Amino acid sequence: MTTRWRHALVFLHVISSVSWMTAATALAILLGLSRADTGATTAAVAMAHHLDLYLLAVTANASATTGVVLAWTTPWGLVRHWWVAAKAVITLGQLYAGIAILSPVLDDLARGAGPAPSALVAGTVAMAGAVAVQAFLSVAKPWGPTPVARRSRTRPPRAEWPLVAAGVVAPVVDVGLTVAVGFPAPLAEVVVLVVVAVARRRALVTRPVPTTAAAPRRRS
Repeated sequence: MTTRWRHALVFLHVISSVSWMTAATALAILLGLSRADTGATTAAVAMAHHLDLYLLAVTANASATTGVVLAWTTPWGLVRHWWVAAKAVITLGQLYAGIAILSPVLDDLARGAGPAPSALVAGTVAMAGAVAVQAFLSVAKPWGPTPVARRSRTRPPRAEWPLVAAGVVAPVVDVGLTVAVGFPAPLAEVVVLVVVAVARRRALVTRPVPTTAAAPRRRS
């Protein structure tokens, strides 16, 4: 059962990440159109605002949540391998840019502030590119273990199926919640991240796994 839920979690992570990259690309096109065609500015900005609110934000949250849950429920960990840590840093940067910069500017533009600034167009292109970089890191898995992994005497054990299943269910619940309230509301995802983090910490303390155990295999 754990394997099935993990496969579902990987599938959801891939789908949400691809959707995030696609939404960012579409957003860049719409914002570019708002600058290139003054007659389409209002419509393009309105579409971009709705795309950010109901697709980009939701898929970004789902991608981040499923990625972190995958890391925490397997021996890979979140800071034990450079490629995983790099993905986490990129994701945090993207979420900050989306929440603190992109969404507020789009809100202002939707109220009639005019075409999108060129920096915003460039930012959405960079966001799509960053997701592509994360995909490459997931496949290549470069750079090896971090000092955290080399110093550690234990390896994170694989989590039982309820924690993995929670990582699958939470994004789906939050999609429904977003539709109900009319804005991104990753409540279930935040709760699941806290629960998984606490459970992983307890597992490391109460069920240590020797570092001599076989390392996770790379996928070809």
